[in-house]
Parts: sequence; C-alpha cells; structure tokens
Amino acid sequence: MSSRSLRLEFGHVVRTVYVVGQELRVNLNSCAPVQSKFFSVKCTDNVQCQILPKVQYGASSVNPLPLGKNTVLLISMNTASAVANESKLSVKFYASKTEVIGNAVLHLTAVEISLDVDADRDGKVERNNPNKASWKWGPNGHGAILLVNCDSESTYSYKQVDHEDNEITKVSDLNDMSKMILRTNGPKTLPDGYKLCLHITQADAECVRVFRNKVSGPSSALKSIYLKLFEKDYPIVLHKRKLGNEVPYLGGNAELVFYVEGLRFPDKDFDGLININLSLLEPITEGIPETPIFTDKVVFRVAPWIMTPNTLNPVVVFVCSVSDNHEFLKSMKELVERSRLKLKVCYQYMNRGDRWMQDEIEFGYIDSPHHKFPVVLDSPRDRELQDFPYEELLGPDFGYVTRHASKEEVSSLDSFGNLEVSPPVTVNGKNYPLGRIIIGVAFPTAENGRNMTKVVQDFLWAQKVQEPIALYSDWLAVGHVDEFMTFVPAPDRKKFRLLLASPDAAYKVFRNLQANGHGTAKMFPGKREEVSVDEILNNEGFRGENVFVQSCIDWNRDVLKKELGLDEEDIIDLPVLFKVIPEEARAVAFYPDMVNMIVLGKNLGIPKPFGPEVNGSCVLEAEVRSLLEPLGLNCTFIDDFASYHQKLGEVHCGSNVRREPFAFRWWNMEL
Repeated sequence: MSSRSLRLEFGHVVRTVYVVGQELRVNLNSCAPVQSKFFSVKCTDNVQCQILPKVQYGASSVNPLPLGKNTVLLISMNTASAVANESKLSVKFYASKTEVIGNAVLHLTAVEISLDVDADRDGKVERNNPNKASWKWGPNGHGAILLVNCDSESTYSYKQVDHEDNEITKVSDLNDMSKMILRTNGPKTLPDGYKLCLHITQADAECVRVFRNKVSGPSSALKSIYLKLFEKDYPIVLHKRKLGNEVPYLGGNAELVFYVEGLRFPDKDFDGLININLSLLEPITEGIPETPIFTDKVVFRVAPWIMTPNTLNPVVVFVCSVSDNHEFLKSMKELVERSRLKLKVCYQYMNRGDRWMQDEIEFGYIDSPHHKFPVVLDSPRDRELQDFPYEELLGPDFGYVTRHASKEEVSSLDSFGNLEVSPPVTVNGKNYPLGRIIIGVAFPTAENGRNMTKVVQDFLWAQKVQEPIALYSDWLAVGHVDEFMTFVPAPDRKKFRLLLASPDAAYKVFRNLQANGHGTAKMFPGKREEVSVDEILNNEGFRGENVFVQSCIDWNRDVLKKELGLDEEDIIDLPVLFKVIPEEARAVAFYPDMVNMIVLGKNLGIPKPFGPEVNGSCVLEAEVRSLLEPLGLNCTFIDDFASYHQKLGEVHCGSNVRREPFAFRWWNMEL
C-alpha cells in the first residue's frame, strides 16, 4: 500500500481526494494547537483509522488519548465514493481530558484509479497488475511490450513509415500499438480543481507517443461501429513537444483507452524501456500550480528486431532481374516452385542494374503478445537497390528500419551478405533460443582494416536477444561472412550443420583425382580458360594463397565453435578454393563458391562449381552431394558463373528469403 502525507488544519475543514489502495498519514501534533495534550478521532463507517504508536479504533474513539510529538493517524478506505466529499473524519483536541479546544475536520472523496497494461503478456490488459511498473525477462517474467510502428498504412502516393506521422489516419494502425487503459471508479465528477494528468520524461518522449480514444460509453458494439466510421478521432496526448497532458475523468465505473506507439528500436543510447505515468493533481489555490497526490506508473519494453536463420521455414524468395541473368532466374524459379514458395522478382526499373539482393536488405520481424509482422533492415550501402525496401516492401504489416552512416564510413562490410544469424544454440549452459547474429569485421591487429559501420553494430548489439559474434572477414576482397560459412537444417544433433568453405577439403578431392589417374581432368569446362587438376596441384604460389585462406577460415572456425558451442561433428567442410588478388592482398573464390547457397527448407540452391568431370559427372558436385544428402537435403546446382561469380558474388548474394518467425517468444528469454 502506497503512503501519502496529509496535513490537517485546526479549526478548518480540509477536503481531499483519496485513492483506494493508498494510506494517508497525518502527524496530529503538527496540526494541533500548542496547548493540546489529548485527542480523539471520529469518522464515518467507510473510513478506517489507526493510531501510531499502534492503538486500534473502530468507527470512532470518544476517550481522549495522549498526544505525543510523533503521534500519527493512518487513514484508509476500501470503496469508492458515490458522491464527492461524502466521507468525514474529525479530530478533537483537548487541553485536558475534559477541556475541548476544538476540531480539525477532513472531508474525503474516495476514487479508484488504475493505469493498466498487458503486464502478464497474455494479449489482454488486466486490472492493476502488481508488476506493471517493472520489467523482467523470462517465462515467469512480467512487463508490457511495445512495437515500433514501422510499417505503413498509407494509401497516398507519398509513402511514409507510420511513426513519422503524428496522427492516426487509419484504424488498422491501432493494431501496431499497445493498449493502455485508465480505469476509474468514483463519483460522477471529481471535486473542483482536481485533474488527472498523463506524463512522460523528455528522454522517453523521443521514443513513444500516446493517443487516446474519444469514444466512451457502455456499448462495445456501438464503439466498434464508431471506430469504423471515425478513423481520425484519436487525439494525440503525449509526444516530444507535449510531455504532460490532462486526460478526462469519466465518472462512475469507467475505462479510457489509450494507444501507445513505439517510435524507436533499442539502440546504443536507448535501452528499450519506457515509463508512462498518470498523476492525480490537487489544487492549492488560484494562480498556484496543482501538486500531485497520487501517481501510477507502467513500464513498456520496445520489442527488438529479430533476424531469422536458415533453419526457419521460408515464405518468399526475392531476386533481381538484370540484363544478363535470364538463365539464373529460370533456375531459381524452378527451385522456388519445387519448394512450393513464392518468388518475387525486382525488375530493372527498381533495381537499376543492382543484382545483389542479399547485400541491400536483411529480413527480420518484431513480435508482441497481440501482434507481429516482418520488418526489413535496410543496409547503409545505398547503391542502386536502395529504393527497393522502402518503395516495394514497406506497407501494411510490413515494417522498415535502417541506420544511416556517412559515405566515408560505409564499406563493403556494411552490405548484408556480411550479416547472418545462427540457429538456436546452447553454449556452456546459456541458451540462445533465437540464435546469435554473426557479422564480419577486420582482424584485431589490422591497421587499415574494414569494419561494419558502428551505427549498424550498435543497433544489432542493442537488440539483446541475438547477442552478436564478430568474425574475421576482411581477408576477403568483398569481405562477407556468407563467402565462407552458412547453416543448413539437419535431423540430428543440434538440428543444423555449419558449412564452412575449405581449401584443404578441395585439395583432398583434387589429390584423390590425381592419385586415381585423373590429373588431366579440367576445371571450368566450357566456361573460361580451362585448368587441369595437375596444374592446380603443381602451382605452389596458388597453394600458398589457399594456406593463407584456410588459416583465416580456421580462425573463424575456432570462434564459431566456442561462441556457438559446436563440436567438429556439427561442422561440414565444403571443397572451395580461393585466389588472392595481388593488388588488394585479399581473396576471392577461384570457382563458384558452393557455401554461398540459398537454403529453402530441405532444398538447397548451390552455385554450380564447374569442377573436373569423371565419367561425365562433376567431382565437386558429387563430393557436396555425398556430404549433404545424408542429412535429407536436396542439392540443386545453379549456373551463376557469368552473371554472379565473375562479378564476385554467388547464389546467396543474388537472392534473399523472408522466413517464418520463431515460435519462441523473445520475452521468455533468460537474460
């Protein structure tokens, strides 16, 4: 029970509003005349009194008690008042047990006030949850959840993210907000001068807005009709230029519905927690500001942006159509149809020749107990595809978020082939039920290395639920982690395998070929200048380049084993060779990089390597099939040689997949 200090005035009537659940504390000595030695208390039946030092009273006390310096009267009430000032309490002061000096009188108006949210996360706004003013992670946690209103309900030619507009123009926009309900019970009106005020801090005002529903009345059916007819009847209550605002007291047993809108994702300067307060203000005298006598508080946490790993079910595949990738598109369409998925093609009017769909965007989602929807994270690379996520993806229940950086800060490592996420893992007893984000950065000792820009890294770390892992990828000319690693689903162990590019595995395949008399078999049949297995194995400089590459991958292998809790049995090495570009001292794939694949459930779209053939069969394809098909995976090899590989990318770089969200709800994580 909250406690509030109250002062009585000898010889006067004090009127106040009492909030049910409070305890009023009156220091009787402070309001007593100097000559007072004794006192007695009398109150109406609905007022409970207690004296400290502790003496219990019934409805009243007629026998005078000694008045001490620290005599305190505790006052409480159990029910709301029907009319204002209906409850009474009087304190009689005595100079002696028989000599009455006078009275101090209190008139009370009891009201019930509760600012309520969905603190137990069941999709319903319960009444006065005791945990509504705090936030706790875990399955036994509590605290309300708020979505960033980052989709667009706009039907205008000029599209914008909903939170950029400080008005509600479509009722459907309310689904993206969290309900907050002010429940009151009491007389028809509050006593003169009393008012209710909703308020937030300046810091929180940058992250949240609050609207209210003008509709009131007993009929929910009528309310529903009203909502459909009057979409704009939701006045804004709180925003960054209005930190406090009076809200109506409806009288009787009533509910006033508010809609809370998230404006910002968690970030380096915002932990995601938002406090909203409701205060009952009491008038002092005309020309003097009112003072708060009761405050109720609720806490929201803004839902994080969550990435989806390859092990989640695919929904839609995205690719670009450019002037020279017709055959690639044909193969992708066949793979997508076989997987019974939708294919969305971004045509040249929108992509303007930019084929790298993976590099521009990363798909994720946001989730709350009452609503969830996909959200695309737009890379700061800002090349010709930069308009695609905003113009083509942003819409009703499809959100958009980006982080801006100066052109000087942005490098190839800011493309989202350099942003991946693992499946769920447990590491040294710590559970990551939503997996862990993986990014590529420069080696720790590099003086002029490239790194993912700080604003993007800060954003990813601030989401909390998929704690990032930094790998060393700057050794690659393009510098993306998807050039040497990916994940595929598996029926056993951890329910996935980590696939790593492996020059050592490739050399093993080629040495076996040579040992079996196939040293003259050649790479790249019909694609470019052919090179034999013998030539590859006899090239010591080329071998040295791949020793370097293998050492870089092994560094990352050890990091991934440690950070994802993997054993060697959880890792499959795919045979891939690299070459180092002398002027850059960085590596690119020598032949199509089979790790850079698209994963559509059990169907894999793998870059066709154009390896040496034995009896009409590509030995590299055969090796990969032997490694992956025992896991129940279907390998389809796609020719991306001219349209992607020779432009330093592969199948994964040129495609993207929106996937189903996790069944696991992020707020149930133990952090």
